[in-house]
Amino acid sequence: MPGVGVHAVTIGVVRVRLRLPSRTLKEKRTIVKSVVERLRQRYNASVAEIDDLDDVATATIAAAVISNDARHADEQVQEIARAIEAWRLDAELLEVETELV
Repeated sequence: MPGVGVHAVTIGVVRVRLRLPSRTLKEKRTIVKSVVERLRQRYNASVAEIDDLDDVATATIAAAVISNDARHADEQVQEIARAIEAWRLDAELLEVETELV
């Protein structure tokens, strides 16, 4: 039957761009890996470095959550953004974007 078992799905995405104090890609990877793992563990989100891969001084990280409730997905991405802002990272937060799909 068409429509049976079909539920709305919302994907929440937060993108964060950071300026890092790293001088080498190895130092950068250490910082990025720490942030990615903290987000994965704390929020059970899918997290990856998505841009600025070869730039030693900046990193762009994205986290995605999925929910059957748009409000819950939005709350999760907002909480992830607030957490990154609140963490005492050795990095400057340059940009935060959130999106619901």
